[in-house]
Amino acid sequence: MITKEKIAEAYQIIQDEICSGLELTDGSAKFQEELWQRDGGGGGRTRIIQGGSIIEKGGVNFSAVHGKLPETVKKALGVAEDDFFATGVSIVIHPNHPWVPIIHMNIRYFEMTGESGKDLRWFGGGIDLTPHYVIEEDARFFHAKLKQTCDQFQSEFYVKFKKWADDYFYIKHRQETRGVGGIFYDRLTPQSTGLEWEDIFEFSKAVGRTFLPAYTELIQRNRSKSFTEEQKLWQFQRRSRYVEFNLVYDAGTRFGLETNGRIESILMSLPPQANWVYDFTAKEGSEEEKTLRMLKKDINWLS
Repeated sequence: MITKEKIAEAYQIIQDEICSGLELTDGSAKFQEELWQRDGGGGGRTRIIQGGSIIEKGGVNFSAVHGKLPETVKKALGVAEDDFFATGVSIVIHPNHPWVPIIHMNIRYFEMTGESGKDLRWFGGGIDLTPHYVIEEDARFFHAKLKQTCDQFQSEFYVKFKKWADDYFYIKHRQETRGVGGIFYDRLTPQSTGLEWEDIFEFSKAVGRTFLPAYTELIQRNRSKSFTEEQKLWQFQRRSRYVEFNLVYDAGTRFGLETNGRIESILMSLPPQANWVYDFTAKEGSEEEKTLRMLKKDINWLS
């Protein structure tokens, strides 16, 4: 039987692997680490990279926290239990190049113990891509990598989790998706998947290890492309949509704030600069208009 300690240890190894790989890919910037403790129980390792040759700002964070669930979180989760443990790795990378996409990944494990002594536990996570400019070939590559990972465990996973991501990473007040999606899943258990706990754990780790080869390939494809000042301003504008989603809709942000998490680690997902342009209208036939047309749900990127 896998334990929470074993899961946390594995997630720290994945954090180490990703940080090393991103430093190598960037070529100049190094991660700065801050160890922190949470009031109420647990702590984590916040790792931030800034001012690199391609990564303007990024975070690869690990946490393992425990304590008492606030009433607001208990209500949101629909549970009556008090004691919780949560561990995971959370990543957001903001490049300095408008043709290199923003990427997010999260793998996590959560458990609660009630007065009866009965444990409630599950895995969650996902990985999604937010291009400033949608490049169809890159989107197809990204989704193919995710499907390859999912297919190792269950043939239905990719379609189900891709749909989940489309619905989750949706900016309702803009009526557009945050990017080209990816996969998203929550509350994976043997009952919901038909897999054993050990297999679900392996799937979680496999998603974590899909991040580095997928993202480094996208960086290398696009980092040498030239860009204009107008395209840079568009990048800042697209970043503002990312900010809106994270502050208005993101469940992880809300959970971190409501469980007294470390504020700097929670908000590391925000870019160093974002612009809001009043009543922007993309020029007909432009790359900006093309991107806006592709920020829709249910696009089959594998066809």
